Amino acid sequence: MITRRKLLTGVVAASSLSLTSCGWKLANVRATSNLQGVRDKLYIYTWEQYTNQELLKNFSTESGIKIFADVLDSNETMLNKVQAGGGSAYSVIYPSDYAVRKMVNLDLLAEINHEKIQGLDNLLPVFQNPSYDPNNRHSIPFSWGTTGFIFNSEKLPNPPDSWEYLWQNQDKLNRQITLMNDTREVFGGVLKMLGYSYNSLQESEIKQAYEKLKILKPAIATFTTDAWKNQLLSGDLLIAMCYSVDAVKIAAENPRFKYVIPKTGSSLWTDTLVIPKTAPNPDGAYAWINWILEPRTAAEITKNLGVATPNAATFAQLPTKLQNNQMLFPSDEIVQKCERISPIDKKIQEIYERYWNELTSS
Repeated sequence: MITRRKLLTGVVAASSLSLTSCGWKLANVRATSNLQGVRDKLYIYTWEQYTNQELLKNFSTESGIKIFADVLDSNETMLNKVQAGGGSAYSVIYPSDYAVRKMVNLDLLAEINHEKIQGLDNLLPVFQNPSYDPNNRHSIPFSWGTTGFIFNSEKLPNPPDSWEYLWQNQDKLNRQITLMNDTREVFGGVLKMLGYSYNSLQESEIKQAYEKLKILKPAIATFTTDAWKNQLLSGDLLIAMCYSVDAVKIAAENPRFKYVIPKTGSSLWTDTLVIPKTAPNPDGAYAWINWILEPRTAAEITKNLGVATPNAATFAQLPTKLQNNQMLFPSDEIVQKCERISPIDKKIQEIYERYWNELTSS
């Protein structure tokens, strides 16, 4: 994948989060580790929406470990930094699913010691043996979501629940549509519409998706993964392709905006927690991961940050309104139609890029 979503800026305050209220104590960390030098510090490399100073402060107060967070803006940037040796300070990193596979192949990750993890059995079954990391050998799922469309329900009363909707209403939507600036996501959605895999390796199928998109191109205002937000709020757009994590925030503040997943299926993504082989404080890393997995902690994170938890015990603690929020937790029927974006070899990637460049530059 060329780009990865850059999550919403401006983290929602989570002052209600408190380690002491979570029922899970970090005393065992102090008991098993002499907090000297590097062991009393923990550096994490995460997405902006997944942390804030209050969260870090609470962890530090309870554990005695000073925690610091650096923000990553793409998996590619993170991978380049780690490979170049710039990631040696981090004990926990938050790669997306496909990046986990890349990091494993590059021998960058330590194998997770499941005996040191509390709550793995609380994970929903679909996250206990994910295709990108069988049996969670190198990663622990943190959040997940989908790709779909956010739209103005006041101006589009009929939900655009399919990709076909864009072509069927091309005149009405003229120059008021944005698609992601992401080769695999855009082509993947159209490939699913045509009855193919999101991860098609056949040039003939990729070309069909290109030809279909070429017809729609005059109606597309731009290809962007982030800039659609202000345009949608100002009324310049009627519909935007986006990630569910972005849609949740917009829709919560502006109820006229709704999010739908195409009925033919879409992409399914997971962001994870990993421990790099160069981690200077693995004990602190396990303490952080265990706290994140604690159901009541994870429930507060979901409520305050608007991210979908992969934790079944956490889900049970959420308010009914959140449990029924289809933006956060789509039905099993929809999820089964979704696919994860898989890494592809260089030759196939070049085919995607050639058609993408023709589409976006014409």
